[in-house]
Amino acid sequence: MCSRILKIGGPASEDFALTGQAARNGRTVLMRVLLVGAGGVGSAVVPIAARRNFFETMVVADYDRSRADRAVAQVDDPRFVADQVDASNAESVAELAKRHNATHVLNAVDPRFVLPIFNGSFAAGADYLDMAMSLSFPHPTEPYHKTGVKLGDEQFAVAGEWESRGRLALVGIGVEPGLSDIFARYAADELFSEIDEAGVRDGSNLEVDGYTFAPSFSIWTTIEECLNPPVIWEKDKGWFTTPPFSEPEVFEFPDGIGPVECVNVEHEEVLLIPRWVDCKRATFKYGLGEEFIDVLKVIHKLGMDRTQKVDVGDVEVSPRDVIAALLPDPATLGDQMTGKTCAGTWVTGTGKDGQPRQVYLYHVVDNEWTMKEYGTQAVVWQTAINPVVALELLAEGTWSGAGVLGPEAFAPKPFLDKLVEYGSPWEQREETPA
Repeated sequence: MCSRILKIGGPASEDFALTGQAARNGRTVLMRVLLVGAGGVGSAVVPIAARRNFFETMVVADYDRSRADRAVAQVDDPRFVADQVDASNAESVAELAKRHNATHVLNAVDPRFVLPIFNGSFAAGADYLDMAMSLSFPHPTEPYHKTGVKLGDEQFAVAGEWESRGRLALVGIGVEPGLSDIFARYAADELFSEIDEAGVRDGSNLEVDGYTFAPSFSIWTTIEECLNPPVIWEKDKGWFTTPPFSEPEVFEFPDGIGPVECVNVEHEEVLLIPRWVDCKRATFKYGLGEEFIDVLKVIHKLGMDRTQKVDVGDVEVSPRDVIAALLPDPATLGDQMTGKTCAGTWVTGTGKDGQPRQVYLYHVVDNEWTMKEYGTQAVVWQTAINPVVALELLAEGTWSGAGVLGPEAFAPKPFLDKLVEYGSPWEQREETPA
């Protein structure tokens, strides 16, 4: 299928170049970052950020203070401070951000906590970044045809307030959403004169020894994404939904991962890309595999994906929280995990030369490398590096803006160049147009 692969940047470097001070509003400042969440992704942010010099302080906060302490203990760096926060309470987030004079709040917890952290950041006068947007709610009568409340709707509804205050909420700046969105904008700017489809394709060959079912990411988030009605965007129809796991296709992933069956799932890119990138269609397909899909279908049939609490003896419990409690913490699986994970955006259309073109822009991470270099598993590391890169671009003044903005709203090349500088190159595969 592919005819040529272009590798962007050299091999991963052990030492990161340290950057200088940041420019903001015409004066030199250093960022003070409040990182909310010390789980897998939050803990992975710490050793990545520790190799950079664009911030003065990073406060790592979690509801469980001991988790924040462990995250900070990974590095011998006085810039990192542990604290406690209730991410479900906007006032708690705002109070902590004010107490530490935070300039930026980075949300690294489950999407159910997006709104209180988002609102707490605004109340504190801090800029905000997240890796997943506010939750969706299916259409009450036609969930597999029409959208209800879409991902991010509650954040975009107050974009004018953020803009009038001169504050930035950069939403969806992980790997997917995040880097995948930046790939879409790069394709529009540099590679295509007209885009037919911007389709995010995610797949891996990761395996976890000793477990028959062990998701490499939060099961809470996985259930939310995979069992909600997937959203598709088409220029002549707008946003619409389909049944879960629809439109299966086999996609050939690079670097030895090989063919993986991918299906539609709900994801932020489909809600973000069309806002800033002119395309005829936007999709997101995840390489879940038949066994994984079967497990999710059973969870749904048994009602174990429900978030509403049920009575169990003398206590009330959420079935989804029970599932999460029974499964291993994804952050602890790195030593038992082997393989690679790939995130990328497949783009079809007309190239700058007027000829049909088909390109896959992608980023592959090997779990063996991330464990050796950072002590974190590949999936959380690949997610965590992107908001750190974005924070540095904001600190430099390379990226700037106000309002509620997705990654596509910013120039993509500085981000991709910075990713190479961090020692994590991206790649471009030319394919034969269908």
